[in-house]
Amino acid sequence: MNLEQLRSFMAVVDTGTFTRASEALHLAQPSLSRQIATLERDLGTQLFRRDRSGSVLTQAGETVLPLARRMLADADSVRRELNELAGLQRGRVRLGATPTLCISLVAEALIDFHQQYPGIELHLAEHGSRQLLDKLGAGELDLALVTTSDPASTGRFSITPLLSEELVVITSVESTELAADAVLSLTEVAALPQIVFSSTYDLRRTTDDAFGAAGLVPNVVLEGAEMDAVLRFVERGLGVAIAPAMVLVNRPELRAHRLRDPRLTRTISEVRPIDVSPTAAVIALHQTIARTAGSLADRFPSVRSSR
Repeated sequence: MNLEQLRSFMAVVDTGTFTRASEALHLAQPSLSRQIATLERDLGTQLFRRDRSGSVLTQAGETVLPLARRMLADADSVRRELNELAGLQRGRVRLGATPTLCISLVAEALIDFHQQYPGIELHLAEHGSRQLLDKLGAGELDLALVTTSDPASTGRFSITPLLSEELVVITSVESTELAADAVLSLTEVAALPQIVFSSTYDLRRTTDDAFGAAGLVPNVVLEGAEMDAVLRFVERGLGVAIAPAMVLVNRPELRAHRLRDPRLTRTISEVRPIDVSPTAAVIALHQTIARTAGSLADRFPSVRSSR
């Protein structure tokens, strides 16, 4: 039994004759007759009997009728849902990103994506790069934005570099301790009251390694805060922090100072599993993220697009 046979069966029922059914289906009558005959042979019973008024359902045909209607309705429903998915009217994307990206690149990208595709359900997981890669490998995410240097080395993922971003020293715009255009060395930063992130942040390991390599011990006034708290403390003048340049997006209360000797950078990459074909919704989100990354690179001199 197949859908074409069921459509032929329903056409005969609805029109009353094989002739009118073949015309409605734009099908030659011998072809229609063969489909009905094959269906009857597969079911092992006669579905129609012919009389002067046309083709009339047998008792077996009456039994098949509601089942055929339901099967065709289900097939149409499946086809409609698949068309909606392909047209991005429905769907789901599971995105993972680091905390520093969630308040900058991801926030900007998801707002644009939701405006363009309001029917797509979005799920966001906020973790460090290593945990995101674990979740991606376990099939819990569709794509992730990470700052790990070489996530592709495992061979399980495809990696697309998006941005190269400088780490900057952020201060309150009301602070008078530094000139607005000051460019700082690590030695100068180490002497300033500093707020440092939780040890779970990849960013924390990067700054700790930089200070350690330079033989410096920073003047820490607060340790272990999460991103939102760090930015709030800096805004209130508790101290400075080393953070990615893009965290200043839509934060007029903060000012960025570039670093020198050395200049610290990080690469932001999009990672996907190589053994899973992306859905139309995942591809659309990828395109939105790439477009947003390019826009941010244009807005910040310390951010460079990898495209």
